Amino acid sequence: MTHSALLEKDGFDIVKVHFERPNEDGFDFLDMTLPGEIVYKSFGFSEDEILKLKRYAKNNSSLIWDFAQKGGGENA
Repeated sequence: MTHSALLEKDGFDIVKVHFERPNEDGFDFLDMTLPGEIVYKSFGFSEDEILKLKRYAKNNSSLIWDFAQKGGGENA
């Protein structure tokens, strides 16, 4: 998992979160935004796996948000 620094969208702060795992042809991936765990792009993950990743992001959102305020993944 990686994430962005704080970004602004429509006047609100968001964080982009990216998950990936290797597969036979490259990588499966999922991109979402916080808050709200809104998935805007994914490939290779089942619906059950997507729900688990959304839950993981929600359960760790305060930590992700903290690091995002400090500039993103470089400070994690």
